[in-house]
Amino acid sequence: MKYFMCVLFLVIITASPVFAGEVDVVKVEVQPERSGTYRFDVTLRHDDTGWKQYADRWEILTTDGKILATRVLEHPHAQEQPFTRSLSGVKIGPEIGKVVVRGHDSVHGYGGRELTVTFR
Repeated sequence: MKYFMCVLFLVIITASPVFAGEVDVVKVEVQPERSGTYRFDVTLRHDDTGWKQYADRWEILTTDGKILATRVLEHPHAQEQPFTRSLSGVKIGPEIGKVVVRGHDSVHGYGGRELTVTFR
């Protein structure tokens, strides 16, 4: 009986959304647009478990932490991993040489792998 309870406890713990981990940014592609802005195609990996825990946004920041743009993700992508979403019209001033792209999930918040993009 004690063994059964330990196994049951482990099954419950590992099925918990807390074990889905943090969002990793695995790829970023940037393309200039005619308007002088940029389009970002960002690929994320996260073990979305459904509505209780999923990658809910990604952000583009300056290296000192100022948020330049946010792409909100409206639903889980449990059956689509990794997945790519785009954001157009991102203004990157000429004084900005690098930006950081980070992910966010609905349980852990920020964390996981970030990627840095160099401009000019």
